[in-house]
Amino acid sequence: MLIVALTGGIGSGKSTIGEIFENLGAIVIDSDQLARNVVERGTTGFDQIVAVFGDEVLENGNLDRAALAEVIFKDPTKRTQLEQITHPLIRKAFAEIVESAESDSIIINQIPLLVESNHNYKFDHVITVSATEEVRIQRLLTRGMNLMQINQRIGAQSTDTQREAISDTVIRNDQDHSRLLSEVEKVWELLQLKNKKKS
Repeated sequence: MLIVALTGGIGSGKSTIGEIFENLGAIVIDSDQLARNVVERGTTGFDQIVAVFGDEVLENGNLDRAALAEVIFKDPTKRTQLEQITHPLIRKAFAEIVESAESDSIIINQIPLLVESNHNYKFDHVITVSATEEVRIQRLLTRGMNLMQINQRIGAQSTDTQREAISDTVIRNDQDHSRLLSEVEKVWELLQLKNKKKS
């Protein structure tokens, strides 16, 4: 089994690349989705967030993600508090998926905040998706975010240089789709080779 991290800044195109890997045969886990699951109403994560952040992050009894995002992006200490609640729960959910997978699987964890998470995961291979800031901003604008939100989020994350420094492979995602596809396929071949050697 090969455990791979797929990281990159907001708007870099991790999801697109994750889908390509999934089509090639990888088990792709979206950390953002796990993060949503562990704070659903009725979970321990939900109860802990309400205890720390109060009713201002609730709407109709459910977690108001936009309100919570607003709070944590303005105050780094609040972001740390949220991470202390969610990160252990996300790691536990990830470990459960790994345990239930076939022994020869290649598991790719889409994890945006790998550098920021203090490397509390053990990965066999780390892939960073990089794209120019201009390309990322353009993508995020088309998603409906405004420039202030975009700059806040990009500013709160590590830089491409920091992410690339901890990577085994870097995939550039500011090129056309066919070139991107070819690059991802080459990386997939490398991962399969590494997985065979490991087993």
